[in-house]
Amino acid sequence: MSLLYVNDSGATIGIEGNCCTVKQKDGSKRMLPIESLDGITIMGQSHMTTQCAEECMQRGIPVSYFSKGGKYFGRLISTGHVNVERQRKQCALYDTGFAVELAMKILSAKIKNQSVVLRRYEKSKGLNLEEEQKMLAICRNKVLTCDRIEEMIGFEGQAAKYYFKGLSACIDENFTFQGRNRRPPRDEFNSMISLGYSILMNEVYCKVEMKGLNPYFGFIHRDAEKHPTLASDMIEEWRAIIVDATAMSMINGHEILKDHFYFNMDEPGCYITKDGLKLYLNKLERKFQTEVRYLKYVDYAVSFRRGIFLQMEHLAKAIEEGDASLYEPIIIR
Repeated sequence: MSLLYVNDSGATIGIEGNCCTVKQKDGSKRMLPIESLDGITIMGQSHMTTQCAEECMQRGIPVSYFSKGGKYFGRLISTGHVNVERQRKQCALYDTGFAVELAMKILSAKIKNQSVVLRRYEKSKGLNLEEEQKMLAICRNKVLTCDRIEEMIGFEGQAAKYYFKGLSACIDENFTFQGRNRRPPRDEFNSMISLGYSILMNEVYCKVEMKGLNPYFGFIHRDAEKHPTLASDMIEEWRAIIVDATAMSMINGHEILKDHFYFNMDEPGCYITKDGLKLYLNKLERKFQTEVRYLKYVDYAVSFRRGIFLQMEHLAKAIEEGDASLYEPIIIR
């Protein structure tokens, strides 16, 4: 299975027989068997025919819409996945011990994964980031001893500051940055990870819906208008190992250059060019398809994309049973 990314302005996505077609303004056309599509992502000013939209909904192929800069607008998906009984159980677990235990598991795993990713890059650069690693360990231990989600989020935020401080010391000198920034991102690295997090959110959102859960009923992130808080919860353990690692790998491996970014004065911020976006999306897609053995409950290799789906299965089971101990976040080594 594969994902179709369309980031050419003016393209038309349609259907011909059993193929999905992408027609460019210059008349060129690309065709893909619709059976092979796992999802379609439209970035910018392209559009989809009604016939193609109907076919995607019938087949359960989600269609996601982003701006050119990576802002997520929404998605088109069928209602065949809805499981009302499961969603009632999900909602009832808000502000319970289940939520606290789940938050502890996910946020401590996130910090551990950040530590491992940072260790890889400090080693590749011949650095010893003792202070940053020490603070990550302290913050993780604090999360593991908290009994309130708000406190856990505070320590997770502290860990993030030291983590990004460490990455800024490891990144190629041409791509310096001063910590995490967004809305809009002010440098190339933050531009890449902001877009990457949006794409990761889309992946998780889709898998959450496929398991009949409500993406807007979260446990860690508090209720927020128009924000899919459960999807936000479930991307935390994946951020560093999928998105941050991909961005660092491309920058330090010189797979993407300063010329692949531009600064917009009308809409202040740093943005990736069309050519840079193509490079980044290809690299990120290869990352999603990379097979690993980090999930404790399977004794065979699975792709990161498959791993996200399996994690949502286990989350659904934990919610059904009302037992957060049944969920084990991914932790890399």
